[in-house]
Amino acid sequence: MHLTIHLTDRCNLACHYCYARHGTDEMSFETAMSAIAECTADDPNPGIIFFGGEPLLKADLIFRIIAACERQSPRRFHYKVTTNGTLLTPELIARATSVRLHLAVSCDGTPAVQDRHRVTDAGTGSSALVVPNLRAVLAAQPSAPVMMTVNPDTAADLPESVRFLREQGASYLISSVNFQEDWDARAWRRLKKSYKTLGEWYLDAYRREEKFYFAAFDKRIATRIWPGRGTSCQLGRRQISVAPDGTYYPCVQFVGRAEYAIGSVGRGLDADRRTCVFARNEQDKPDCEGCALLGRCNNKCGCLNVSTTGSLDAVPPFFCEHERFLIPFVDNLAEKLYAERNALFIQRHYNPAFPVMSILEDLSR
Repeated sequence: MHLTIHLTDRCNLACHYCYARHGTDEMSFETAMSAIAECTADDPNPGIIFFGGEPLLKADLIFRIIAACERQSPRRFHYKVTTNGTLLTPELIARATSVRLHLAVSCDGTPAVQDRHRVTDAGTGSSALVVPNLRAVLAAQPSAPVMMTVNPDTAADLPESVRFLREQGASYLISSVNFQEDWDARAWRRLKKSYKTLGEWYLDAYRREEKFYFAAFDKRIATRIWPGRGTSCQLGRRQISVAPDGTYYPCVQFVGRAEYAIGSVGRGLDADRRTCVFARNEQDKPDCEGCALLGRCNNKCGCLNVSTTGSLDAVPPFFCEHERFLIPFVDNLAEKLYAERNALFIQRHYNPAFPVMSILEDLSR
């Protein structure tokens, strides 16, 4: 079970594309611990994800929750916080590392790209704060993922942003296309050109035995090698979000949508509503009938569909166009590396133990 705890609605940034509610609601320690007890009681290795708003506004609460969870031996919890990176300090990074709190930092790329949309309430850019903190995180936690958002006006900058983040020490890059934006033909051409440029970088990096993870390519390649992996988001089953007021939702982008509530702290999870939401999300999408990519694309991502179309049953048209280009494109990259018997590529994609081995290697640096 992965339980995402929305500690606060407050944030110290005003990112243009943020989907989270910004308000004043905050979660109490008691609500957090009750949610953990209700949602993870039968799981010996639950994952706890701290989310916001900006969760590090509640850093003291995060460490208090972790300390309480650690007293629940022999259960072994796993902890992660997704942060905008502005509030990180050397002391906080060291403390997080000491209690196995994995840091994921949101950074869109170069300072110019970062400052275009990740801004303060006054409209000033955040890169001057985030980039030094990101370097400090990556020095302490080399496997820390960097979360990038790609917009129509930054699509052409994606290769340069990837290069920049690699130079800061990032090995795990999670780039997400902002499908809620209007991707016109010119923006789409820019994004395809960026993917082609990154394809050459991807091949060269593997040939240099340069260890990295680029989700836009690697996740889609994995669906070819391991059919079905990652194409079901297990909405409301393996992942649950709890709002500051203690209401349970199937995933992060559902928080605040009362029609998708699946229980509340004190009353517990509503089994019927969980089943209903999951079953509806897993139904075949009418627009996808007959598509050759069924079972490989992420058309059953409930967060994506609801946030873009307003319905679990409909997939945004640009997402389909995007996948029809990108999946065959990355398949071609995989075929080239496999034909070359590239050792690093084969290890990453065909050895199920590789992720654990990779993290252990990072920790030993």
